[in-house]
Amino acid sequence: MAFKSEDDKKAYWQKNIRLMMWLLVLWAVVSYGFGILLRSVLDIIPIGGVGLGFWFAQQGSIYVFLFIVFFYAAKMRKLDREYGVDDD
Repeated sequence: MAFKSEDDKKAYWQKNIRLMMWLLVLWAVVSYGFGILLRSVLDIIPIGGVGLGFWFAQQGSIYVFLFIVFFYAAKMRKLDREYGVDDD
């Protein structure tokens, strides 16, 4: 990885860390918030024969995690190209 300048390097890592923090917050809200804290409230809504809170605790947080992985990969590919540090 060769950055054009030290400012580009700092900006790249700042954007990378900001993206990771937002995605970790999203994952925490979905897995801990929806699956544990708000489970009783969300269980009023049925989905697939079980309450939505139970669904988030068992499967929803996994689906959100997979979405986060693919979203992060796509955003980082775009960020790498923007700063000229991609593998292509």
